[in-house]
Amino acid sequence: MDEKKRFGLWTLTFLVIANMIGAGVYTTSGFTLAALGSPALVVFAWGVAGLIAIAGAYSYGQLVKAMPESGGEYLFLSRAAHPLAGFIAGWISLIAGFTGAIALAAITCESYLLPESVRPSWVPVNGLAISIVIVSGLYHGYRPRIGAIIQNISVLLKLLFLVSFFLFAMLNMPELGQNVQAELPVTESSETWNIIFAFASSLVWISFSYAGFNAAIYVAEEVPNPRIVIPKSLVLGTCLVMIIYVGLNFIFVYSAPAEALSGQTDVAVISAKHLGGEGLSNFIRIIISVSLFTSVSSMMMAAPRVYSKMADDQLLPSFFQFQNGSPKIATLSEIILASMLIIYFSSVKDLLNYLSLTLLLCSTLTVCTLFSSYVKSSLGSQSSNMHFFGIHFLKWIPVFYILASLISALLLVINKPSQLIGTGITLLAGGMVYVIMANMKKN
Repeated sequence: MDEKKRFGLWTLTFLVIANMIGAGVYTTSGFTLAALGSPALVVFAWGVAGLIAIAGAYSYGQLVKAMPESGGEYLFLSRAAHPLAGFIAGWISLIAGFTGAIALAAITCESYLLPESVRPSWVPVNGLAISIVIVSGLYHGYRPRIGAIIQNISVLLKLLFLVSFFLFAMLNMPELGQNVQAELPVTESSETWNIIFAFASSLVWISFSYAGFNAAIYVAEEVPNPRIVIPKSLVLGTCLVMIIYVGLNFIFVYSAPAEALSGQTDVAVISAKHLGGEGLSNFIRIIISVSLFTSVSSMMMAAPRVYSKMADDQLLPSFFQFQNGSPKIATLSEIILASMLIIYFSSVKDLLNYLSLTLLLCSTLTVCTLFSSYVKSSLGSQSSNMHFFGIHFLKWIPVFYILASLISALLLVINKPSQLIGTGITLLAGGMVYVIMANMKKN
């Protein structure tokens, strides 16, 4: 076997799982509960968002069948739509997918590691978050081997937390029943449209936690039979994560009173405190903090290499390329950008809104390319004969993903038009950079 073709089905499935489980699952349910007012609706929203993500994973699998190469959205949109669309997709991946996700993980890590109740007066808000970004960037930029070791340990810690928390919660399930009927008092109008708007907003927020369902597409050229293996890994990994998310959030929202969780970012700690007291909550706080720190670390390792690759393709200035074995300038740039986002988005909720909406629109546009003449001609007879593990899937699965995503995003924007500002700025900046680099290449 070619040494470059080294990733099989289960390796890719675990890659999808590892990329999906991050800061979102630890932060979203508090905001969702505040918006919906019902623990049952929160769990239902996680299930619906999971079905939408599975449809997205399946759709991306079809795109891999048409274009079995590495490159992700950048490749799909460049080939099937226009180079400008591809560049903007790559730009969004860098700004929102990497930089924004780094900022969110760092802010969330600070909220768990140093909550306001124990923060010394001399430590500024978000100071620890920025320090985490700087430290992880420095050792990845200058000591990449240490970064790789830390990253391997992070995966084990993340799995340890999930398994331990699940087992403890299952042993204490009889105590959860007292909160099953808990509902928040209604503080706003409960008219049907308000509930619909709130549910749509929740789906957009939760979509960020499922955003990593496309992780395996970035290594397509390193997979034997990518047209078969990658589609299976995307759907399988997303299904497993959906089960984990629904179970985990059931524990979160039913293990503590709704009013204690509503609008909070540290729902896992609050849940653990009600399940096992202060000792368990402190243990969970430490485990999540380490997990989020290493999430920042892993993304700080990957993001500068994307900058470097784009510089190799003359889509970014040459100084972003590797220098003496590491992308030093690219790493420094990522540190600065992530720190700026941490400062600009002073709250987790604002940053979550920006990331969720931006990434959802990007993935929706990508799935739309399934209906382009380029993809249709590449798929040929496969487009009318879609199967997964012998089960027949109809062509409307991508349509379901597109419509569900667009309707959720549209209702969110109608309810809160200001959510478009950050996304609009990102798209405009990407278009401007593309024009500048295109003109430089011509000259």
